[in-house]
Amino acid sequence: MADGVQDVDLRTDAPHSARIYDYLLGGKDNYPADRAAAEEIIKDWVNLPKSMRANRHFMRRVTRHLAVERGFRQFLDIGTGLPTSPNLHEVAQAAAPDARVVYVDNDPTVLIHARALLTSTPEGRTTYLDADFRAPKQILDSRELRETLDLDRPVALSVIAMLQFIVDDEVAKGVIDRLMEPLAPGSVLALSTVTAESAPEEVTGGVAAYNARGIPTIARSKEQVEAFFDGLELLDPGVVLVNHWHADDLAAAVDDAHVHMYGGLARKP
Repeated sequence: MADGVQDVDLRTDAPHSARIYDYLLGGKDNYPADRAAAEEIIKDWVNLPKSMRANRHFMRRVTRHLAVERGFRQFLDIGTGLPTSPNLHEVAQAAAPDARVVYVDNDPTVLIHARALLTSTPEGRTTYLDADFRAPKQILDSRELRETLDLDRPVALSVIAMLQFIVDDEVAKGVIDRLMEPLAPGSVLALSTVTAESAPEEVTGGVAAYNARGIPTIARSKEQVEAFFDGLELLDPGVVLVNHWHADDLAAAVDDAHVHMYGGLARKP
């Protein structure tokens, strides 16, 4: 990987969703174009950083819940994004040292930083696959996945804060179904994506700002998000604002108007 990384074109002159996200979370893996776009976007989407932090906390709660309460030891995380500690594997392996994690992203910036994701407990395993969400066959047939996960045992598929960039509902649902198809009964789908229902004016303006900067983005209704779980058994508490999903004290302290993500967890029968 290191040899090929030198040839990756990061297109630092154009804003990128992963680097904007990184900047708004206080990271350092971003460039002037990303910072300028982020500052313009949050003029409309003032509470976007708070919503992003609430979503990261949702990811941590879901992962810990799966590892501790439901005994999951296999995780397939698609749309990984830039490393922001604690990452999914850190949460999973803190609870279950033998947990195995496959990270998937096709972002050149993430590829550069993939080594930060390739850490693991001695008992577990973590690997990274450079692939597109919209190419499920490439993901499922990959050596990285097949050598890390046992598809005869339940797998937790997580698609966190990514579907807002897949603006066609039919395409997104089709890929989710294809990814879930070969997973063993008892596998789960954890998902979160942007909604405007908690702050219509603010989020609509923010989504328009993303689109104006060449980053296709969509906000979805609760009904649209629930449709992504069709064919699966939605687990308590269903599709909710992410700060309401098995809320702890930190999540409960966040104002709903500052959270613009729906999330949920569902089980494959």
